[in-house]
Amino acid sequence: MKKNMVKTLIEKGVNIPNPESVFICDTVNPDCISSDNVTIYSGCKVLGSKTLIMKNSSIGYEAPVTLENTLIGENTQLHGGFFRQAVFAGDNVFGSGAHVREGTILEEQANAAHTVGLKQTILFPFVTLGSLINFCDCFMAGGTSRKNHSEVGSSFIHFNYTPNQDKATPSMMGDVHHGVMLNSKPIFLGGQGGIVGPIRINYGCLSAAGSILRKDELRCDRLLMGGAYKNISFAHQPSIYTSINHIYNNNIYYISGLIALKSWYRHIRSIFITDHFSALLQKGMQENLDICIKERIKRLDELGEKLKISKHLITSKGEQSSSEIIENHDVAILNIKSAVDIFKNQFEQAGVNQEGKIFIQRVEKLAKNEHQKKKDYISVIQNLSEEEKEMGSLWLYNIEHTLVKQLIIKQE
Repeated sequence: MKKNMVKTLIEKGVNIPNPESVFICDTVNPDCISSDNVTIYSGCKVLGSKTLIMKNSSIGYEAPVTLENTLIGENTQLHGGFFRQAVFAGDNVFGSGAHVREGTILEEQANAAHTVGLKQTILFPFVTLGSLINFCDCFMAGGTSRKNHSEVGSSFIHFNYTPNQDKATPSMMGDVHHGVMLNSKPIFLGGQGGIVGPIRINYGCLSAAGSILRKDELRCDRLLMGGAYKNISFAHQPSIYTSINHIYNNNIYYISGLIALKSWYRHIRSIFITDHFSALLQKGMQENLDICIKERIKRLDELGEKLKISKHLITSKGEQSSSEIIENHDVAILNIKSAVDIFKNQFEQAGVNQEGKIFIQRVEKLAKNEHQKKKDYISVIQNLSEEEKEMGSLWLYNIEHTLVKQLIIKQE
Protein backbone atom coordinates (compact mmCIF):
# COMPACT_ATOMS: atom_id res chain seq x y z
CA MET A 1 0.00 0.00 0.00
CA LYS A 2 1.23 3.49 -0.91
CA LYS A 3 2.50 5.37 2.13
CA ASN A 4 0.52 8.44 3.20
CA MET A 5 2.33 11.55 1.92
CA VAL A 6 1.83 13.45 5.18
CA LYS A 7 3.51 10.63 7.08
CA THR A 8 6.31 10.52 4.50
CA LEU A 9 7.09 14.21 5.00
CA ILE A 10 6.93 13.94 8.78
CA GLU A 11 9.40 11.06 8.69
CA LYS A 12 11.60 13.17 6.44
CA GLY A 13 11.65 15.93 9.06
CA VAL A 14 9.00 18.40 7.88
CA ASN A 15 7.16 19.97 10.81
CA ILE A 16 3.39 19.30 10.51
CA PRO A 17 1.96 20.04 13.99
CA ASN A 18 -1.57 18.78 13.24
CA PRO A 19 -1.16 16.10 10.55
CA GLU A 20 -4.79 14.91 10.68
CA SER A 21 -5.92 18.29 9.32
CA VAL A 22 -3.39 18.49 6.45
CA PHE A 23 -3.87 17.02 2.98
CA ILE A 24 -0.87 16.40 0.74
CA CYS A 25 -1.61 14.92 -2.67
CA ASP A 26 0.25 11.79 -3.81
CA THR A 27 1.45 13.74 -6.86
CA VAL A 28 3.65 15.93 -4.63
CA ASN A 29 7.32 14.99 -4.89
CA PRO A 30 8.75 14.66 -1.36
CA ASP A 31 12.22 15.36 -2.75
CA CYS A 32 10.97 18.87 -3.56
CA ILE A 33 9.96 19.60 0.05
CA SER A 34 12.88 20.60 2.26
CA SER A 35 13.10 19.09 5.72
CA ASP A 36 15.18 22.04 6.98
CA ASN A 37 12.91 24.14 9.22
CA VAL A 38 9.78 23.84 7.05
CA THR A 39 6.38 23.99 8.77
CA ILE A 40 2.97 23.20 7.27
CA TYR A 41 0.20 24.31 9.65
CA SER A 42 -3.34 23.07 10.21
CA GLY A 43 -5.88 22.96 7.40
CA CYS A 44 -3.39 23.22 4.53
CA LYS A 45 -3.64 21.42 1.17
CA VAL A 46 -0.53 20.82 -0.94
CA LEU A 47 -1.09 19.69 -4.53
CA GLY A 48 0.85 19.19 -7.74
CA SER A 49 4.03 17.54 -8.95
CA LYS A 50 5.79 20.90 -9.46
CA THR A 51 5.28 22.17 -5.92
CA LEU A 52 8.55 23.19 -4.27
CA ILE A 53 9.10 24.31 -0.67
CA MET A 54 12.63 25.36 0.27
CA LYS A 55 14.18 25.66 3.72
CA ASN A 56 13.09 28.02 6.51
CA SER A 57 9.59 28.41 5.09
CA SER A 58 6.17 28.24 6.73
CA ILE A 59 2.78 27.60 5.19
CA GLY A 60 -0.55 28.58 6.75
CA TYR A 61 0.42 30.20 10.07
CA GLU A 62 -2.58 32.59 10.10
CA ALA A 63 -5.11 30.60 8.06
CA PRO A 64 -5.21 27.47 5.88
CA VAL A 65 -3.28 27.55 2.60
CA THR A 66 -4.03 25.73 -0.63
CA LEU A 67 -0.78 25.32 -2.53
CA GLU A 68 -0.95 23.99 -6.10
CA ASN A 69 2.16 23.66 -8.29
CA THR A 70 3.67 26.69 -6.56
CA LEU A 71 7.40 27.17 -5.95
CA ILE A 72 8.50 28.67 -2.65
CA GLY A 73 12.05 29.93 -2.16
CA GLU A 74 13.97 30.05 1.10
CA ASN A 75 12.75 32.01 4.13
CA THR A 76 9.24 32.51 2.77
CA GLN A 77 6.02 32.76 4.76
CA LEU A 78 2.61 32.27 3.12
CA HIS A 79 0.17 33.03 5.90
CA GLY A 80 -3.13 32.00 4.33
CA GLY A 81 -5.05 31.71 1.06
CA PHE A 82 -4.87 30.15 -2.38
CA PHE A 83 -1.68 29.90 -4.46
CA ARG A 84 -1.57 28.24 -7.89
CA GLN A 85 1.38 28.16 -10.30
CA ALA A 86 3.09 31.09 -8.60
CA VAL A 87 6.79 31.52 -7.86
CA PHE A 88 8.33 33.10 -4.75
CA ALA A 89 12.06 33.64 -5.21
CA GLY A 90 12.79 33.80 -1.48
CA ASP A 91 12.50 35.99 1.65
CA ASN A 92 8.87 36.71 0.77
CA VAL A 93 5.96 37.28 3.15
CA PHE A 94 2.34 37.09 1.96
CA GLY A 95 -0.58 37.75 4.31
CA SER A 96 -3.75 35.71 4.72
CA GLY A 97 -6.70 35.94 2.35
CA ALA A 98 -4.39 35.67 -0.68
CA HIS A 99 -5.60 34.70 -4.14
CA VAL A 100 -2.48 34.25 -6.26
CA ARG A 101 -2.62 32.54 -9.63
CA GLU A 102 -0.52 31.51 -12.63
CA GLY A 103 2.04 33.80 -14.20
CA THR A 104 2.86 35.46 -10.87
CA ILE A 105 6.47 35.95 -9.81
CA LEU A 106 7.55 37.62 -6.58
CA GLU A 107 11.30 38.13 -6.69
CA GLU A 108 13.41 38.27 -3.54
CA GLN A 109 12.01 40.27 -0.61
CA ALA A 110 8.82 41.27 -2.44
CA ASN A 111 5.91 41.16 0.00
CA ALA A 112 2.15 41.56 0.34
CA ALA A 113 -0.17 42.08 3.30
CA HIS A 114 -3.61 40.46 3.66
CA THR A 115 -6.33 39.95 1.04
CA VAL A 116 -4.31 40.52 -2.12
CA GLY A 117 -5.17 39.11 -5.55
CA LEU A 118 -2.47 38.59 -8.20
CA LYS A 119 -2.34 36.94 -11.63
CA GLN A 120 0.15 37.44 -14.46
CA THR A 121 2.03 39.86 -12.18
CA ILE A 122 5.78 40.28 -11.73
CA LEU A 123 7.14 42.11 -8.70
CA PHE A 124 10.87 42.86 -8.61
CA PRO A 125 12.84 42.72 -5.34
CA PHE A 126 11.62 44.79 -2.40
CA VAL A 127 8.25 45.76 -3.95
CA THR A 128 5.58 45.78 -1.24
CA LEU A 129 1.81 45.57 -1.58
CA GLY A 130 -0.55 46.69 1.18
CA SER A 131 -3.91 45.08 1.97
CA LEU A 132 -7.13 44.68 -0.02
CA ILE A 133 -5.44 44.95 -3.42
CA ASN A 134 -6.19 43.57 -6.88
CA PHE A 135 -3.04 43.91 -8.97
CA CYS A 136 -3.36 41.52 -11.91
CA ASP A 137 -1.52 41.95 -15.26
CA CYS A 138 1.16 44.23 -13.81
CA PHE A 139 4.92 44.62 -13.70
CA MET A 140 6.49 46.69 -10.93
CA ALA A 141 10.10 47.47 -10.07
CA GLY A 142 11.98 50.17 -8.17
CA GLY A 143 13.80 50.60 -4.90
CA THR A 144 17.19 49.65 -3.58
CA SER A 145 16.41 47.77 -0.35
CA ARG A 146 13.66 46.78 2.07
CA LYS A 147 13.94 50.26 3.59
CA ASN A 148 13.73 52.00 0.20
CA HIS A 149 11.16 50.13 -1.86
CA SER A 150 8.32 50.61 -4.32
CA GLU A 151 4.93 50.23 -2.70
CA VAL A 152 1.24 49.95 -3.54
CA GLY A 153 -1.07 51.35 -0.87
CA SER A 154 -4.03 49.46 0.56
CA SER A 155 -7.34 49.26 -1.32
CA PHE A 156 -5.70 49.73 -4.72
CA ILE A 157 -7.04 48.26 -7.97
CA HIS A 158 -5.48 47.73 -11.35
CA PHE A 159 -8.47 47.90 -13.70
CA ASN A 160 -7.46 45.24 -16.22
CA TYR A 161 -10.75 44.33 -17.91
CA THR A 162 -12.38 46.77 -20.30
CA PRO A 163 -16.01 47.43 -21.26
CA ASN A 164 -15.01 45.98 -24.66
CA GLN A 165 -14.27 42.73 -22.83
CA ASP A 166 -10.56 42.50 -23.51
CA LYS A 167 -7.44 42.27 -21.34
CA ALA A 168 -4.92 44.02 -23.58
CA THR A 169 -4.33 46.13 -20.47
CA PRO A 170 -0.94 45.34 -18.87
CA SER A 171 0.56 48.19 -16.88
CA MET A 172 4.25 48.72 -16.25
CA MET A 173 5.59 50.56 -13.21
CA GLY A 174 9.28 51.05 -13.93
CA ASP A 175 11.06 49.01 -16.59
CA VAL A 176 13.10 45.84 -16.89
CA HIS A 177 16.47 47.13 -18.05
CA HIS A 178 16.86 49.56 -15.12
CA GLY A 179 14.84 47.59 -12.58
CA VAL A 180 17.06 44.49 -12.57
CA MET A 181 20.00 46.57 -11.32
CA LEU A 182 18.23 47.33 -8.02
CA ASN A 183 19.37 50.95 -8.04
CA SER A 184 16.27 52.83 -9.27
CA LYS A 185 14.14 55.25 -7.30
CA PRO A 186 11.02 53.68 -5.78
CA ILE A 187 7.51 54.19 -7.12
CA PHE A 188 4.60 54.79 -4.76
CA LEU A 189 0.95 54.21 -5.67
CA GLY A 190 -1.26 55.76 -3.01
CA GLY A 191 -3.98 53.76 -1.31
CA GLN A 192 -7.70 53.86 -2.09
CA GLY A 193 -6.70 54.45 -5.72
CA GLY A 194 -6.26 52.66 -8.99
CA ILE A 195 -4.84 52.42 -12.49
CA VAL A 196 -6.83 52.04 -15.68
CA GLY A 197 -4.56 49.82 -17.76
CA PRO A 198 -2.60 49.84 -19.92
CA ILE A 199 -0.32 52.61 -18.69
CA ARG A 200 3.37 53.10 -17.93
CA ILE A 201 4.80 54.98 -14.95
CA ASN A 202 8.45 55.88 -14.51
CA TYR A 203 10.72 55.67 -11.49
CA GLY A 204 10.37 58.14 -8.65
CA CYS A 205 6.70 58.80 -9.36
CA LEU A 206 4.17 59.13 -6.57
CA SER A 207 0.39 58.99 -6.90
CA ALA A 208 -1.71 60.72 -4.27
CA ALA A 209 -4.10 58.58 -2.21
CA GLY A 210 -7.48 58.24 -3.87
CA SER A 211 -6.18 58.92 -7.38
CA ILE A 212 -7.28 56.94 -10.42
CA LEU A 213 -4.51 57.10 -13.04
CA ARG A 214 -5.43 56.89 -16.72
CA LYS A 215 -2.41 58.38 -18.50
CA ASP A 216 1.24 57.38 -18.93
CA GLU A 217 3.88 59.29 -16.97
CA LEU A 218 7.26 58.68 -18.58
CA ARG A 219 9.03 61.45 -16.69
CA CYS A 220 10.70 60.62 -13.39
CA ASP A 221 9.97 62.12 -9.98
CA ARG A 222 6.42 63.32 -10.57
CA LEU A 223 3.46 63.69 -8.22
CA LEU A 224 0.40 62.20 -9.92
CA MET A 225 -3.17 63.10 -9.02
CA GLY A 226 -6.30 61.78 -10.74
CA GLY A 227 -9.68 63.12 -9.74
CA ALA A 228 -13.15 61.64 -9.96
CA TYR A 229 -15.49 62.36 -12.85
CA LYS A 230 -18.54 64.59 -12.45
CA ASN A 231 -21.97 62.98 -12.74
CA ILE A 232 -22.68 62.78 -16.45
CA SER A 233 -24.56 60.57 -18.88
CA PHE A 234 -24.22 60.31 -22.67
CA ALA A 235 -24.78 57.79 -25.42
CA HIS A 236 -22.24 55.00 -25.59
CA GLN A 237 -21.60 52.52 -28.39
CA PRO A 238 -20.09 49.28 -27.01
CA SER A 239 -17.27 47.44 -28.83
CA ILE A 240 -15.84 50.62 -30.40
CA TYR A 241 -12.23 51.46 -29.57
CA THR A 242 -10.62 54.86 -29.09
CA SER A 243 -7.02 55.62 -28.03
CA ILE A 244 -5.94 52.66 -30.17
CA ASN A 245 -2.30 53.73 -30.50
CA HIS A 246 -1.97 54.13 -26.74
CA ILE A 247 -3.32 50.64 -26.09
CA TYR A 248 -1.25 49.02 -28.82
CA ASN A 249 2.02 50.77 -27.99
CA ASN A 250 1.84 49.98 -24.27
CA ASN A 251 1.33 46.31 -25.08
CA ILE A 252 4.41 46.43 -27.31
CA TYR A 253 6.53 47.99 -24.57
CA TYR A 254 5.26 45.48 -22.02
CA ILE A 255 5.91 42.36 -24.08
CA SER A 256 9.30 43.66 -25.28
CA GLY A 257 10.29 44.26 -21.65
CA LEU A 258 9.31 40.73 -20.65
CA ILE A 259 11.31 39.27 -23.53
CA ALA A 260 14.35 41.23 -22.29
CA LEU A 261 13.67 39.82 -18.81
CA LYS A 262 13.64 36.33 -20.33
CA SER A 263 17.27 36.84 -21.35
CA TRP A 264 18.10 37.99 -17.83
CA TYR A 265 16.47 34.95 -16.26
CA ARG A 266 18.17 32.57 -18.66
CA HIS A 267 21.68 33.98 -18.52
CA ILE A 268 21.97 35.78 -15.15
CA ARG A 269 19.61 33.98 -12.80
CA SER A 270 21.08 30.63 -13.86
CA ILE A 271 24.46 31.72 -12.43
CA PHE A 272 22.97 31.43 -8.93
CA ILE A 273 21.89 27.80 -9.19
CA THR A 274 23.68 25.93 -6.42
CA ASP A 275 21.65 22.77 -5.84
CA HIS A 276 18.59 20.75 -6.83
CA PHE A 277 16.18 23.13 -5.09
CA SER A 278 17.56 26.33 -6.61
CA ALA A 279 17.60 24.68 -10.05
CA LEU A 280 13.90 23.87 -9.75
CA LEU A 281 13.16 27.40 -8.52
CA GLN A 282 15.03 28.94 -11.44
CA LYS A 283 13.21 26.67 -13.89
CA GLY A 284 9.90 27.68 -12.34
CA MET A 285 10.68 31.38 -12.69
CA GLN A 286 11.47 30.93 -16.37
CA GLU A 287 8.32 28.89 -16.95
CA ASN A 288 6.11 31.47 -15.22
CA LEU A 289 7.70 34.28 -17.22
CA ASP A 290 6.95 32.28 -20.36
CA ILE A 291 3.33 32.01 -19.20
CA CYS A 292 3.21 35.82 -18.87
CA ILE A 293 4.69 36.42 -22.33
CA LYS A 294 2.36 33.92 -24.01
CA GLU A 295 -0.64 35.46 -22.24
CA ARG A 296 0.23 38.96 -23.39
CA ILE A 297 0.77 37.80 -27.00
CA LYS A 298 -2.59 36.04 -26.88
CA ARG A 299 -4.36 39.13 -25.52
CA LEU A 300 -2.71 41.32 -28.18
CA ASP A 301 -3.86 38.93 -30.90
CA GLU A 302 -7.40 39.02 -29.51
CA LEU A 303 -7.30 42.82 -29.56
CA GLY A 304 -6.66 42.67 -33.32
CA GLU A 305 -9.86 40.68 -33.82
CA LYS A 306 -11.86 43.09 -31.66
CA LEU A 307 -10.52 46.05 -33.65
CA LYS A 308 -11.94 44.46 -36.80
CA ILE A 309 -15.36 44.42 -35.15
CA SER A 310 -14.88 48.00 -33.98
CA LYS A 311 -13.99 49.12 -37.52
CA HIS A 312 -17.07 47.42 -38.92
CA LEU A 313 -19.34 49.16 -36.41
CA ILE A 314 -17.83 52.55 -37.23
CA THR A 315 -18.01 52.14 -41.00
CA SER A 316 -21.60 50.91 -40.77
CA LYS A 317 -22.53 54.35 -39.44
CA GLY A 318 -21.23 55.96 -42.62
CA GLU A 319 -19.72 58.92 -40.81
CA GLN A 320 -17.19 60.82 -42.92
CA SER A 321 -15.61 62.38 -39.84
CA SER A 322 -14.35 58.97 -38.74
CA SER A 323 -11.80 58.52 -41.55
CA GLU A 324 -8.85 59.13 -39.21
CA ILE A 325 -10.26 56.63 -36.72
CA ILE A 326 -10.63 54.04 -39.48
CA GLU A 327 -7.04 54.63 -40.54
CA ASN A 328 -5.90 54.10 -36.92
CA HIS A 329 -7.81 50.83 -36.86
CA ASP A 330 -6.24 49.64 -40.12
CA VAL A 331 -2.70 50.49 -38.99
CA ALA A 332 -3.15 48.80 -35.61
CA ILE A 333 -4.73 45.66 -37.09
CA LEU A 334 -1.83 45.28 -39.54
CA ASN A 335 0.78 45.99 -36.87
CA ILE A 336 -0.75 43.54 -34.41
CA LYS A 337 -0.47 40.74 -36.95
CA SER A 338 3.22 41.54 -37.49
CA ALA A 339 3.86 41.98 -33.77
CA VAL A 340 2.34 38.63 -32.87
CA ASP A 341 4.50 36.87 -35.46
CA ILE A 342 7.68 38.67 -34.37
CA PHE A 343 7.05 38.10 -30.66
CA LYS A 344 6.36 34.41 -31.17
CA ASN A 345 9.63 34.09 -33.08
CA GLN A 346 11.64 36.17 -30.59
CA PHE A 347 10.11 34.27 -27.68
CA GLU A 348 12.26 31.23 -28.43
CA GLN A 349 15.55 33.13 -28.55
CA ALA A 350 16.55 35.24 -25.52
CA GLY A 351 19.84 36.08 -27.17
CA VAL A 352 23.06 37.71 -25.96
CA ASN A 353 24.74 40.63 -27.71
CA GLN A 354 28.28 41.87 -27.05
CA GLU A 355 27.33 43.98 -24.02
CA GLY A 356 25.49 40.96 -22.65
CA LYS A 357 28.45 38.59 -23.01
CA ILE A 358 30.80 40.93 -21.16
CA PHE A 359 28.24 41.65 -18.45
CA ILE A 360 27.48 37.97 -17.89
CA GLN A 361 31.20 37.28 -17.44
CA ARG A 362 31.42 40.08 -14.86
CA VAL A 363 28.48 38.68 -12.88
CA GLU A 364 29.91 35.14 -13.05
CA LYS A 365 33.24 36.41 -11.75
CA LEU A 366 31.69 38.37 -8.88
CA ALA A 367 29.39 35.50 -7.92
CA LYS A 368 32.34 33.11 -7.87
CA ASN A 369 34.51 35.48 -5.81
CA GLU A 370 31.74 36.04 -3.29
CA HIS A 371 30.67 32.39 -3.10
CA GLN A 372 32.66 31.68 0.04
CA LYS A 373 30.91 34.61 1.74
CA LYS A 374 27.55 33.08 0.78
CA LYS A 375 26.55 36.11 -1.28
CA ASP A 376 23.16 35.70 -2.90
CA TYR A 377 21.59 37.14 -6.04
CA ILE A 378 20.61 40.43 -4.38
CA SER A 379 24.05 41.03 -2.91
CA VAL A 380 25.91 40.25 -6.12
CA ILE A 381 23.76 42.60 -8.21
CA GLN A 382 24.02 45.36 -5.61
CA ASN A 383 27.82 45.01 -5.58
CA LEU A 384 28.22 45.53 -9.31
CA SER A 385 29.99 48.76 -10.26
CA GLU A 386 28.00 51.57 -11.88
CA GLU A 387 29.84 50.87 -15.13
CA GLU A 388 28.81 47.21 -14.98
CA LYS A 389 25.22 48.09 -14.21
CA GLU A 390 25.09 50.47 -17.17
CA MET A 391 26.52 47.72 -19.36
CA GLY A 392 23.88 45.24 -18.22
CA SER A 393 21.08 47.77 -18.65
CA LEU A 394 22.27 48.53 -22.18
CA TRP A 395 22.22 44.82 -23.05
CA LEU A 396 18.59 44.46 -21.98
CA TYR A 397 17.57 47.83 -23.39
CA ASN A 398 18.89 46.87 -26.81
CA ILE A 399 16.83 43.66 -26.78
CA GLU A 400 13.72 45.64 -25.89
CA HIS A 401 14.44 48.57 -28.20
CA THR A 402 15.11 46.34 -31.21
CA LEU A 403 11.56 45.03 -30.89
CA VAL A 404 9.97 48.37 -30.04
CA LYS A 405 11.45 50.27 -32.99
CA GLN A 406 10.15 47.61 -35.40
CA LEU A 407 6.63 47.56 -33.99
CA ILE A 408 5.72 50.83 -32.35
CA ILE A 409 3.16 53.14 -33.94
CA LYS A 410 4.61 56.65 -33.97
CA GLN A 411 2.24 59.25 -32.62
CA GLU A 412 2.09 62.86 -33.72
